[in-house]
Amino acid sequence: MTKKAIITGVSGQDGSYLAELLLQKGYEVHGIIRRHSTPATSRIDHIFSDLHLHYGDVTDASSTSNIIYDVKPDEIYHLAAQSHVRTSFDIPVATAQATGIGTLNILEAIKGKGIKFYQASSSELYGGIYGAATDETVPFHPRSPYAIAKLFAYWSTVNHREAYGTFACNGILFNHESPRRGETFVTKKIVKAAVRIARGLQDKLFLGNLDARRDWGFAGDFVEAMYLMLQQPKADDYVVATGVAHTVRDFLDVAFGYLNLDWKQYVETDPRLYRPTEVDMLLGDATKAKRVLGWTPKVNFGELVQMMVESEMESK
Repeated sequence: MTKKAIITGVSGQDGSYLAELLLQKGYEVHGIIRRHSTPATSRIDHIFSDLHLHYGDVTDASSTSNIIYDVKPDEIYHLAAQSHVRTSFDIPVATAQATGIGTLNILEAIKGKGIKFYQASSSELYGGIYGAATDETVPFHPRSPYAIAKLFAYWSTVNHREAYGTFACNGILFNHESPRRGETFVTKKIVKAAVRIARGLQDKLFLGNLDARRDWGFAGDFVEAMYLMLQQPKADDYVVATGVAHTVRDFLDVAFGYLNLDWKQYVETDPRLYRPTEVDMLLGDATKAKRVLGWTPKVNFGELVQMMVESEMESK
């Protein structure tokens, strides 16, 4: 029989790549999207006719529960969230509702129904941990309202697994990017600005902490790990990462260098773009995902940045 999956946040970066993957595997894919005054489905327009889309909001427990009841999915991949870390300082309550309570709403709706559940956890859970790469055994230290909301969602997922036997997994994903990344995120801001500067359309790029180090991978690789988690005989939690960290300066070097530009001539720092509590480094150890899931990243840092720049160059 054809498997059914629901993806919350299907129109986002990860949701679009995951939808493609599940369709390739023969799934009937349902997506939950919020109603907007203007369409927000550009990332899934190329597979729009293959998807079953439902208007809903994970902060609305009744609408979420009704969609799950109607679809009767085998698997749910919960990706929807207020996912911009810096913005979470400005709208902490809304972030807590969408990113934290939204997860609990779904877990409550599937309790006792035998539906497998994937929760999109985040490396931001480790925010205040410095030093070696972090794996599943390292204690959390969230340093933003976003990370705190993700912490609530993480432990809600663990609790439902332990208390009710729900097949519920946390994927602790470190930073993952792609040409589909939203324009408010630093990697996309850099790539877009570099191409515009090369075309003579922009003079300056303003950024925050250039020394922040991140473990950047390709979103298309990372969604494969999500899928693999729900195919295991036992539910568990996994770090998904490349194991290599680079600074924002490194990202600038590769992106601007690909266009034969010296970023130092165009980039200025803006204190307003710093977080109230900075996270200096996020570096993951995905040994467990490699051992249990057989997962390893395919796209390296340089290839990722080049992919994003080339895609931006092709856009109008």
